[in-house]
Amino acid sequence: MSSARNTDRTAALAPTASDAADPAAHTERTVHHVRIEEDLLTVRHAVRAATLRAGFSIVDQTRVVTAASELARNAYIHGGGGTVTIDQLTLRGNAGLRLTVKDDGPGIVDTDAALADGFTTGAGLGHGLGGARRLMNDFELHTVPGQGTTVIATRWAGR
Repeated sequence: MSSARNTDRTAALAPTASDAADPAAHTERTVHHVRIEEDLLTVRHAVRAATLRAGFSIVDQTRVVTAASELARNAYIHGGGGTVTIDQLTLRGNAGLRLTVKDDGPGIVDTDAALADGFTTGAGLGHGLGGARRLMNDFELHTVPGQGTTVIATRWAGR
């Protein structure tokens, strides 16, 4: 599957009503659909490229790519697929990336347990959500059992 088929790109986004509440300016947005396992690689490459464009250090690049990989894999495995939106941000001259990972899966019944290390509903080690939260500066988890999960995670360069 080609990257172009999985990616919608909008440069220089026009402000929306929700942007009024968000002081960070969007400079670029990409949306990646996660339907098959190969899409996870596309997400990793896209996030790596976005961190390079934003001027992240190699350590921060690795943090964001690792978090994105964990979140996208969770959406793929537990949510039956989903989307990963990458927003490049600028706030008072600081570059950042916001990852929004959405799925329409069964949701998470106990978010506290899901964020604890060692909790797993599958064959994994149970470090995905909690690890992703630790790797990012800001982390929000929104879930409704039976309706899916959305994770919004932001990392600022140099923080």
